Amino acid sequence: MKPASIKAKGRNGENQFVAFLKQRWPLAERRRLTGQHDRGDVSGIPRTVVEVKSANKIDLPGWLRELEIEMINDKAEYGCVAIKPRGTTDGARYYCVMTGERWASMLQQVLECSCHTRT
Repeated sequence: MKPASIKAKGRNGENQFVAFLKQRWPLAERRRLTGQHDRGDVSGIPRTVVEVKSANKIDLPGWLRELEIEMINDKAEYGCVAIKPRGTTDGARYYCVMTGERWASMLQQVLECSCHTRT
């Protein structure tokens, strides 16, 4: 695949996932390239980094390392890698992946918030 085709494939995958997110989070938008201090592919969701992948070969360890670096660059608390499955253009069907540590931390914060809001 030519580099231009690879970039177009990635851009299309990002646009599809952002279109899905906008249904629930209207401020979500595709982030423009930021060079060596990458902060993920989606902006507009506070304290959150989303790295979108549309690849033939899955590299979860590499993608999760990339996500961690982007979260540090963005000073984000939350993050996931959104992976486009083959044969779909529906962002709702993407797989969102994070480490168990990241998931447990997010779950803890959700539970703490729900305890504070109960009367």
